[in-house]
Amino acid sequence: MGRSRIVGAVEIGTDKTAVLVAEIGEGSMTIIGRGQSTTTGMRKGEITDLRAVSNAVHAALLAAEKSAEGQIEQVYLSISGAHLRGFRHPGATSISGSGGLVGRADVQRAIENAKNRILEDGYVYLHHVKNGYLLDGHPVDNPLQREGSHLEVQYWHVAAREERVRDHLDIMSGYGVDVKDLVVDSLASGSLLARDEEKRQGVMVVDIGKGTTDYVLYRGRRIVQTGVIPVGGEHITNDLSLGLRVKSKYAESLKRRCARALVHKNDRSEKVPLVGDMMIGDRLLPLISVNKIVHARLEELFIILKNRLGSALSRQHLPCGVILTGGVAKTPEIAELAEVTLNVPVSLAECPDWVKFAELREPEFSTVLGLLYSALHDLRSEPAEEAEVPRSRWLRKVANLFG
Repeated sequence: MGRSRIVGAVEIGTDKTAVLVAEIGEGSMTIIGRGQSTTTGMRKGEITDLRAVSNAVHAALLAAEKSAEGQIEQVYLSISGAHLRGFRHPGATSISGSGGLVGRADVQRAIENAKNRILEDGYVYLHHVKNGYLLDGHPVDNPLQREGSHLEVQYWHVAAREERVRDHLDIMSGYGVDVKDLVVDSLASGSLLARDEEKRQGVMVVDIGKGTTDYVLYRGRRIVQTGVIPVGGEHITNDLSLGLRVKSKYAESLKRRCARALVHKNDRSEKVPLVGDMMIGDRLLPLISVNKIVHARLEELFIILKNRLGSALSRQHLPCGVILTGGVAKTPEIAELAEVTLNVPVSLAECPDWVKFAELREPEFSTVLGLLYSALHDLRSEPAEEAEVPRSRWLRKVANLFG
């Protein structure tokens, strides 16, 4: 396999750290190893105990390399958390070329203007996502050599706290592996799960994890909006623990064994065991109490999403609706609740056919698989002479910030 690499994909989640190892070449990818560990020291997708998270990540990396029987050459690393900021900021310029024809210098000047917005203290750019051009107010795919007087380039930008970026890079450097790229969770999941035609028409991928809910909205095959809501599966568990007055570990078990997103009439007469083994100390709880709590929290999450997206979340702008993924997406009837609340078509994510391992086809692996998909795309698109560059430009810039 020409120009093949041994690449790692690392997702540091609130609940677990997942690592996949793949051999990637031009047009082909084979998963050759995996590792996983329980994450401690994370809250709502953000690191609260760097040493504890480092230990978990290094354990998962070690297990993955052992499984692959080889060393990881470079890593694609995901990042999430409420510290992420997404915003729209265009760049504009007047056409300076002779005859009013747009030249490369005009395009580059508009792009630089879009990317040069000064961020608030403590933040650094992660992604600049181009959303197309406007020439004299009219959308164009490629403005070069077209006549006009005013060029504008549309961008969606994603920024993160420098401290959070530094923590993620420090964890990987502590293991001695280069980070090729740092990718927002939603972009990784979305690249994997949304088909090209869905991206063209309009679709949103919503990844509901333990600590956060990440989303990405596509239209015209472009990413037009991303975001993070600091609500996830652990909030459902906490609600159950408080509402039913049970320990957190039993609330988590109840959620996984019995919970549904919708409440049914016959839930009133049905009882479910707290522990699940009906041994001494176990007791029965009304199923309606469990499902009412789960329903309320999930409905609140979808209402937050609806309010945040506004008119962008409509059947007109999202004819392909919403795709749900992440561990919480396994909650029975969650798609039905989301569809009623959001008033757009909602479906559960379907993993691509190239993922052969049954366990990896579960929704909680969408992000880490999406990282591998990004790695494959990068190797396809980069020039041969740049194939061995270990860091993207923005990552080198971030590394310089931290000395």
